[in-house]
Amino acid sequence: MRILLAEDQAMVRGALSALLSLGGEFEITQAANGDEALAQLKKAEFDLLLTDIEMPGRTGLELASWCQQNRPSLKIVIITTFGRAGYIKRAIEAGVGGFLLKDAPSNTLIKAINQVMQGKRIIDPELAIMAIGEVDPLNDKERRALRLASDGKSTAEIAKLLFIAEGTVRNYLSEAISKLHATNRIDAARIAQQKGWL
Repeated sequence: MRILLAEDQAMVRGALSALLSLGGEFEITQAANGDEALAQLKKAEFDLLLTDIEMPGRTGLELASWCQQNRPSLKIVIITTFGRAGYIKRAIEAGVGGFLLKDAPSNTLIKAINQVMQGKRIIDPELAIMAIGEVDPLNDKERRALRLASDGKSTAEIAKLLFIAEGTVRNYLSEAISKLHATNRIDAARIAQQKGWL
C-alpha cells in the first residue's frame, strides 16, 4: 500500500514513517508541508494520504478538498493535535475517511488505515459528537483572506496573493468579522482558529 505522509514536524513525521514501515505492508513517501504533498500527489499515484491539518502552505483540509476533486479514489486519514469541531465537519465534507488525534495509540492508527482502505469511515466518537451542530459561517474566499490576515499580511498583500482587488479583500474581511461577531480581523481570525474554521 502506497502512503503519502504529510506532516510538517520532522520528528513526528519520522516516527510515523518508522511505525508504518515496521510491518512491511506500507510504502511511505514523506512530505514536509502541504505544498510538497500536493506536488507529490500530482506526480505519483498513492492509495492513501495520511495528513496533518495545520501545516505551512496548504492545510490538510485543503489537500483533502483537492483530492476530492482530482483524486476521488484516494483514501484520506487526518491525524491532528486539534480536535476542533469545525475541522471535523470540514474533513467529513471533503470526503476524509478517518480523523484521529495524534495521541491515539499506534495500533489504533494502523487499524484505522486498514478500515478506511476497506471503505469505512473512522472518526473518534468524542470528536464526532463535538462536530454535530457546529455551523461554519465562513465561505472559502472569506476563509482564505482571514487566514492570510492572521499571518499578518496587509490588505494589499492579501489582494496580490489572491489575485483580487483590495476592495474585495476588505469586503471579505468585513463579512468574516460580521459573521463571527468579532471586533476586528485579528479577533475574527482568533475566533475562527479556535472553532477550527480557518
